[in-house]
Parts: sequence; C-alpha cells; structure tokens
Amino acid sequence: MRILGMGMPEILLILFICALIFGANKLPEIAHSIGRSIKELKKGFKEIDTDEGKAEDNLKQ
Repeated sequence: MRILGMGMPEILLILFICALIFGANKLPEIAHSIGRSIKELKKGFKEIDTDEGKAEDNLKQ
C-alpha cells in the first residue's frame, strides 16, 4: 500500500518520530484536532459549492 509515494516503513517511521516529539499521550488529541479540521474544510467546500449553485440559478433567471 502506497500513500503519497510512501510505503509502510516510511509511514511507521514518521509516526514513531511524531511519538517521540509530541509524546504518546498527545497523539490522540492531535489526531482528533486534525480530524475536526478536515471535517470543517469539507464543510466549507460544500458550502462554496452550494453558494456557486445558487449564484448560477440566479443568473439563469
């Protein structure tokens, strides 16, 4: 399995380095924050698409 051109050993190395830098206790909190950020980003994109659709409808009328 390759993600962004990296294999499993590279991903594990990055996770290990993150654990060393931030500590094992902080990693779940960081992951949760990243998840919330991604959710908000998707929500923003969805709102932009909706706004563009409404603008196109208004132009057609």
